[in-house]
Amino acid sequence: MKNKIIVAGVAALMLAGTGLPTLMAQDRVVATDNVKDPAAQAQAAIDRALDYLKSKQKPDGGWHGEKEPPGITAIVLRAYARAGRQDESVRKGFDKLLSHQLESGGIYRDMLANYNTAIAISALAASNNPAYRQRMDKAVAYLRSLQWTDKIEGLPNNAKVEDDKDPRFGGFGYGSKARPDGSNTQMALEALYEAGLDKNDPAFQNALKFITRMQNLSETNDQPWAGNDGGAIYTPANNGESFAGEYTDASGRRMLRSYGSMTYAMLKSFIYAGLTKDDPRVKAAWEWITRNWTLEENPGMQAAGPENARHGMYYYYMTLARALDVYDQPLITDPQGNKHDWRVELIAKLLSLQKDDGRWEGEQRWMEDNPVITTAYVVLALQDAVKDLKEHPVQRP
Repeated sequence: MKNKIIVAGVAALMLAGTGLPTLMAQDRVVATDNVKDPAAQAQAAIDRALDYLKSKQKPDGGWHGEKEPPGITAIVLRAYARAGRQDESVRKGFDKLLSHQLESGGIYRDMLANYNTAIAISALAASNNPAYRQRMDKAVAYLRSLQWTDKIEGLPNNAKVEDDKDPRFGGFGYGSKARPDGSNTQMALEALYEAGLDKNDPAFQNALKFITRMQNLSETNDQPWAGNDGGAIYTPANNGESFAGEYTDASGRRMLRSYGSMTYAMLKSFIYAGLTKDDPRVKAAWEWITRNWTLEENPGMQAAGPENARHGMYYYYMTLARALDVYDQPLITDPQGNKHDWRVELIAKLLSLQKDDGRWEGEQRWMEDNPVITTAYVVLALQDAVKDLKEHPVQRP
């Protein structure tokens, strides 16, 4: 997947939740004794990571090379902006990023129009700089034009979306001609939300139809492969696809497996679109997460082969952190009754993986062997964890 960047973009807390539940004597909270002050330790790791990223900035102000997409620069800028960094190097970075804005409003080069434009919008929104507002609004208008509805332009007649019964309806793809998928869609929705679109905007409500069709929940999903575990697949387009693979059930029906990164992406997209915790789709997604809680692999992926279990792990961590922050529930209770403080456990895991020079680096698939991309992913994940800790301080048993 040449030049493919799988990133998550941004969002703010949207759903007022129930807060931190009272811990009863019989509750068992998983111990993380190596993290004494998680927020402070996470912040120290963030600072080291930002120093590393600064050392990788190119003379032209960007973090992407000549043959790389500008989304790499955008995701780094997003991390810096959320950290409150507004120095000259950041300004140069935004100048470089905006040099890629086209007359159409898109911010990309050659390919991956949706990915790059969405990431750029998230970075511009995070900067909170009025000087960028007009450029960001132009990018938002372009991003909206990429959504697969009956109004999408540039498709051949045999590929047009006629109405909302089409499983592609409401999704976003790599560009106006690439079929929509859950990763592109969740990132676009984060960008639109961060740019200030209301949850009742048609972009969100149309996307809700696509996201609902990503879920293995036959009660609300009209696709023939829909199961009932509550998790999500990659895309309902083209008869459905899951990176976790497919199988045939006892009746001979083709089924698609749910997996972690897309389930977290789906959960937060539901929240951006205005669903609440009592909606059956949100409930089912949360139940899947509690049954499959882990930071050791991207759950569900191993079913497609053991080698797949750790593919996209840093994207998984970033998406998980954003989803759990907006869901607004610090504790996850697994099937054995153990309570997991996701912020503390995630911070402990990520600290254990940080290199001496401040970077993180993963596997080659999906460009996670690029330490600039992966380090930016982790900074965003840690920033969400720290944000949530400020809202709901750790309660020790």
